Amino acid sequence: MAESSVNEQPNAKEQTAKVQAPVSKSQGGSPEEGRKFEGYLAEVVEVNPNRTGIYGEIKQAMCRVLEGRDTGRVIRRNVSGRIKVGDKIRLPDTTREDKPIRAR
Repeated sequence: MAESSVNEQPNAKEQTAKVQAPVSKSQGGSPEEGRKFEGYLAEVVEVNPNRTGIYGEIKQAMCRVLEGRDTGRVIRRNVSGRIKVGDKIRLPDTTREDKPIRAR
């Protein structure tokens, strides 16, 4: 039994050494590394209290577009996560508008 516990000790040290080893960054870098999310800035002006999605994780928000071709337009979008009036969000496009949530 003493031999097995002695054998386990070096393995544990090797594992911790592997975890603690510094990770080097790649020199080349990926093309997405320097790229930021491009979209259109919008401000939330109203949040619908009803929820949608399979688990109720999606809320609908009315957003006023602040940038781009549709500046000033108010559109309805589905938003995941915490959202409140006055938040600024980035929309991938401003041409789509979501349908209103219907109550059952």
